[in-house]
Amino acid sequence: MKQAKDYIIFPLDVPSVKQAKEYVQLLSEHVGMFKVGLELFIQSGPEMISFIKGSGTAKIFLDLKLHDIPVTVLRAMERVAEFGADFVTVHCGETPRMLEYAVKGSREKTGVLGVTVLTSVSGEDIHHAGFREEFSSDMSKLVMKRAEMARDAGCAGIVCSGLEVKMVKEKFGKDFVTVTPGIRPSWDAVEKHDQQRITTPAQAIKNGSDYLVIGRPIRDAKDPKTAAMRISEEIEKETQVSSAF
Repeated sequence: MKQAKDYIIFPLDVPSVKQAKEYVQLLSEHVGMFKVGLELFIQSGPEMISFIKGSGTAKIFLDLKLHDIPVTVLRAMERVAEFGADFVTVHCGETPRMLEYAVKGSREKTGVLGVTVLTSVSGEDIHHAGFREEFSSDMSKLVMKRAEMARDAGCAGIVCSGLEVKMVKEKFGKDFVTVTPGIRPSWDAVEKHDQQRITTPAQAIKNGSDYLVIGRPIRDAKDPKTAAMRISEEIEKETQVSSAF
């Protein structure tokens, strides 16, 4: 049975491998998954993955956001899949073929997640990037379009903000995985930092999120372990309410 802590993905977005390992040792029993991003993966990918696997039961989320011509993504995914990560991200980008090749390259060894629209991106950013008005004025339409691309390509799910999760689940079903960044617990939701579209853990879970990427509220806390446990309590309350209906 899924525990409250299993919803939490903690991003190891720190400047050194030493710090990353310290967080793994500190939080391995209090979060469900560790996110290894591009910076850490380039610095020490295989070593870090092995360390996480040997430190407890937490799973691994490789947030590499692959984005290239289809055959290059296929070959990269073939290599990445050998690491045994639970999820690997690929940008939805411009062509469904790239997503299809990513899924093919995974060989069912890892779940491929399509990145729809980054939570740091605003409607104004979308407008300046040259997208049509219908997408810049309502980014949920762009998220849904890319979610459909990912689903049709065979991806396990997508990465999207908590604001779009409900729509995604309603259209593509509860088994289509949604990973939600831009999460701020109720006691830390005032400051947006560099995120534009944020939600609390309770809001995201209520909308149907399967996993929540929660970094700063844990990492910047005086006691990260206590912060993670506090977030788990917030999640547990919401899951209990949801299961009652």
